[in-house]
Amino acid sequence: MIYRIENATVSLGGNLILEDIDFEIKNKKEKIAVVGRNGSGKTTLLKLMTGEAEPDHKDGTETRIIAVNSPEIGYLKQLAFEDNELTLDEEIEKVFAKFVSMKEALDRLTERLKHEHDDAIVSEYTRLEEEFRESGGYYYRKEYDVMLKSFGFQPEDKNKKLSEFSGGERTKLAFIRLLLSKPDILLLDEPTNHLDMPTIEWLEGYLKNYPSALVLVSHDRMFLDRVVDTVYEIEHHHIKRYNGNYSDFVRLKREAYDKQLKDHIRQQKEIDRLNDIAKRFMGKPTKVSMAKSKLKAIEHMDLIDAPDTYDDRTFAIDFKPLREPGKDILFVKDLSFGYDEVIKTVSFDIKRNERIGIIGGNGLGKSTLLKTITGLIEPLGGEVKFGTNVMTGYFDQQMAEYRSDKTVFEDFHDEFPTLTDTEVRNSLGAFLFTGDDVFKTVSSLSGGERVRLSLCRIIKKRPNFLILDEPTNHMDIASKEALEDMLLSYEGTVLFVSHDRYFVKKIATSLLVIEKTQVKYYRFGYEQYEEEQERLKLEDAPDDGKTVMGGNVISAGSGPQTALSGRIEKVSEKENAGAAKASYEASKEASRRDKRIKRLEADIEKTEGEIEEQRKLLETPENASDYVKLTGIQNGIDELEEKLLSLMEEWDALNAGSL
Repeated sequence: MIYRIENATVSLGGNLILEDIDFEIKNKKEKIAVVGRNGSGKTTLLKLMTGEAEPDHKDGTETRIIAVNSPEIGYLKQLAFEDNELTLDEEIEKVFAKFVSMKEALDRLTERLKHEHDDAIVSEYTRLEEEFRESGGYYYRKEYDVMLKSFGFQPEDKNKKLSEFSGGERTKLAFIRLLLSKPDILLLDEPTNHLDMPTIEWLEGYLKNYPSALVLVSHDRMFLDRVVDTVYEIEHHHIKRYNGNYSDFVRLKREAYDKQLKDHIRQQKEIDRLNDIAKRFMGKPTKVSMAKSKLKAIEHMDLIDAPDTYDDRTFAIDFKPLREPGKDILFVKDLSFGYDEVIKTVSFDIKRNERIGIIGGNGLGKSTLLKTITGLIEPLGGEVKFGTNVMTGYFDQQMAEYRSDKTVFEDFHDEFPTLTDTEVRNSLGAFLFTGDDVFKTVSSLSGGERVRLSLCRIIKKRPNFLILDEPTNHMDIASKEALEDMLLSYEGTVLFVSHDRYFVKKIATSLLVIEKTQVKYYRFGYEQYEEEQERLKLEDAPDDGKTVMGGNVISAGSGPQTALSGRIEKVSEKENAGAAKASYEASKEASRRDKRIKRLEADIEKTEGEIEEQRKLLETPENASDYVKLTGIQNGIDELEEKLLSLMEEWDALNAGSL
């Protein structure tokens, strides 16, 4: 254990946030996620750790915060640049001061060793060199360069003054400085917000291998699955620990809920049965003793409470489009988009009921493309044409910044003046605006609440073509899941931009990937894209514009003259589409088979080792005369040999191609 909070209760503005919580970092490399609904107290917990929030003083309860060896705690929100006139390099040199100092000490010891042969000097040099190496002293500047590139900065940015960077860039630079400082406990609150997918993937790998403890607040489910090994959930003001990643947490929570509910129901039935017996026989002299014993048995029971209901309140957005559109939803031909200069030129079309996701790095034009399609930005060339009876509903990520002095009720009613007050309340209630919530001013709402209000207005118009730009920003996980359920059951067509890989993987039936030099189309969605990226990593192939697994190039360059003529061919060529899908599925199956063979080979080797270990136990003198132990060991060997046989049979079948 390196850090622990015991019996902490925190209230803010008279409102209870956290109650009697116990939180622990058990080892110096533990990676912890803190999850819960928006407003549940996740950020408050981080502030409690940094001292920005104070626990309540409750009679009879002592709050204890134990920090072993005074670990350094690093928190992004604590970081601010003291002097914005310093260059980036000068600011980062502050972080590297400890490495510079250690290197100078090593150099001094090296000079002494040239003239002195003292064991004490050798011992000190060995200790310091090991500390220098383990803390990253030999590669800290290389790590700095990699981080800058991963966060989208150029080498020449090192010489720019901090004041020359935008607010968003300074936030990223503060993040880089925090990571380079390598605190003993790293606290991160929504670190993937506003990062593009390549940066998020880089950050995943970095944090997974981070040499110290990590406490992470995030709504990015795939990120949590790939980084953390422990999850704390805050629900109903209390906190509970689960071992494993986010998917493990979801499973364990469900299992624990189901078990407690079953045990509670079973115990209540037993109590009812015992009470019934006592009631029936209490009046009979010969049975009074037996009846009292049943009541006594109830008194001695450890009562099992019914489990707390899940805090799964979320918006309900099941709706049917107002009109049925034609088969063709959108035609985009040689569309050049951008502001002053052309960013990309693309040609594609969308058919009814497709759900197309758009992903790519920041600044490559994803949002600009949607704005051009919806007519908010004039195209710089080409054309956009909608099909028959198409009704669009457009969600812009800037809607989370929408401000108004109107109340939620007034704002919505002004949009739909023909609705009665009851109809307005019902519509808003479906998006969790209930009771006095409808009388809050729009400007006082949180980002997540403003997103819900915007979606409520869009959905009320019942469009048949949703165009969504980062709809999950500001949403907690339960809200994301509600949106996913709606889009999966939606009888319309969807074109959306998102950096949430879990959301993209679940929703998109096909994918547009905007890269620096081209746009690629993946007919079979995020899974196909992910497999190609994995294969490219394994092959260490440069990005030369060639498609490995069907990522069809649909545009290239920065202007119409370099746009490729190929359009997205899908429904119109069913035979080709069927053949492409069959080829892709065959490729996927071969990949799965190869992975399974490798896994079987590892399991076979492991099982053979276990059998060998058990056989050695049979031969040890202390077991030789103990029949019970020998029988148990032999039974274990028999089970392992059966397992080995099953593994070998599957391995043979896969290699023979019969599975």
